[in-house]
Formats: sequence, structure tokens, C-alpha cells
Amino acid sequence: MQNKPHSSRRVRQGLWSVRTPITRKQYWALALMGLVVPLGMWTLLAAYGGMNQVFMPSPAQVLSRAIDWGIDADLLGDIGISFGRVVGGFLLSALIALPLGLLIGSFRSVQALLEPLTDFIRYMPAVAFIPLVMLWVGIDEGSKVAIIFIGTFFQMVLMVAEDVRRVPSAQVEAAQTMGASRRELIEKVILPSAKPALLDTLRVTMGWAWTYLVVAELVAASSGLGYAILKAQRFLQTDKIFAGIMMIGVIGLVTDQAFRWLHRRAFPWLYLKG
Repeated sequence: MQNKPHSSRRVRQGLWSVRTPITRKQYWALALMGLVVPLGMWTLLAAYGGMNQVFMPSPAQVLSRAIDWGIDADLLGDIGISFGRVVGGFLLSALIALPLGLLIGSFRSVQALLEPLTDFIRYMPAVAFIPLVMLWVGIDEGSKVAIIFIGTFFQMVLMVAEDVRRVPSAQVEAAQTMGASRRELIEKVILPSAKPALLDTLRVTMGWAWTYLVVAELVAASSGLGYAILKAQRFLQTDKIFAGIMMIGVIGLVTDQAFRWLHRRAFPWLYLKG
């Protein structure tokens, strides 16, 4: 008997199969494991790693410091101030980057004019702009927002442009054949097709905005999570440094999940099975 063709072999489906769907219960079990295992390793390292607790505090110490921070200091105020700075810089970036990236991705002439300049600037570290920002904007809240804007804007422009360029050419050509104008091509073909990818780009760049928070709060800040982390460094309060970093991580995780929820609500057809 001849062997059956390779394409007709039955593929075994399992938990670790490539792109195989898993149940919601399996997902949350694995997600919990991914959080608990590193936490357990951290606890063991702090307890039995032979390291000074000043340099490697335990999770219990970090939690205790976070509770004290919330009771004795103004943790909620620091979170609110930092959140406002991040959202302000991010929204300013999105307000300019979305239409600019749409133009770069839609028109070759605009791409040739602006993309090389954007590529050039995006490799410059945002921290290097701090002296200029202090000179141009001052040392008030605008300077913190400006640093976050610089850190996210140029990356966002190029990612938006790439999302727009991934719109299938067949859709554009079909609309052109039917007599669509340039404005109609952008409003009724390119933008609707690119919307799911654009929302994902916003989700990713929001994460970058949070990474620039500590840099932004180097500029004459007197409050905020980044400022608290930098102040704790001066007094060797490692547990507070960990608490601040973990707090930023928790806020970022919640924000990321909110973007994912919004993506599912806005584009439910992308999540249909089968």
C-alpha cells in the first residue's frame, strides 16, 4: 500500500500546538502561572539568595512599603499626576501622529517628504531633549508632557504609516475603478480597513508613553511615581523603588487590557471562531 500524502495526515491538536485555540479556563490558568512563578522565584531569591535586603527586598517588604506609601504619603495623588502626564503626552502624540501617518502611508510624495526626517529624529533619545525642553517650555507640567510626546510621537507616526500601507492594494484599486476621489479613498476605504491595526498601534505606543514617565519627571518634578522612584534612589529605599516600578506595571497592565477590550468591542468580527 502506498503511504498517504503528507497533507492528509491528521495533525494532533494540543495545548502547545501552533495557533491552536485554548479555553478561557486554560488561558487564565496559564496567565496566573506566568505571574505566580516569577513572584515565587523572587521570594526565594530574596530569602535564600544570600543578598542584602537593601538591594533585594522581598515581595512582602515591597507590599508593606506600598501600603505605607498609600497611608502615610500621597500614593493616589502621585498616581493621578503621573497618569495625567502620560495621557496628556500620549493624546497629543496621537492627535498629530494619526493624520500625519495616514498621509505618509497613503501618498508616496508625502512619504518621500516626511518619512526620512521622522526616521532621523526617532533615533534621538528623548532624554537628550531635556535641556532644550527646559529652555523652550520651562519646568512646569508642559515640560513633562513634552518629553513623553517626543518619546512616542515619531515612533507612532511611522507605525501608523505602516498600518496604512498594509491595506490591500486591491481594495484601493477597486474603489478607484468605481470613481472614488482621493478623499473618498482615505475616508471610506483606507481608514476603515486600517482601524483595527491603528488601535493596536495606539495600545503599543501607550506602553512606550509609560516607559518615558521617569525620564519626564527628571525635569524639576516634585510629585508623581517617577519622581518618587528617583527620590527613593537617593535614600537607598529599594523597596519603594520596587513598589513604584510595580505600580507603573499594574497601571500599564490595566491600560493594556482596556485597549484589548476596546479592540474586541470595536471589531468583534476579528474574534469569530472558525
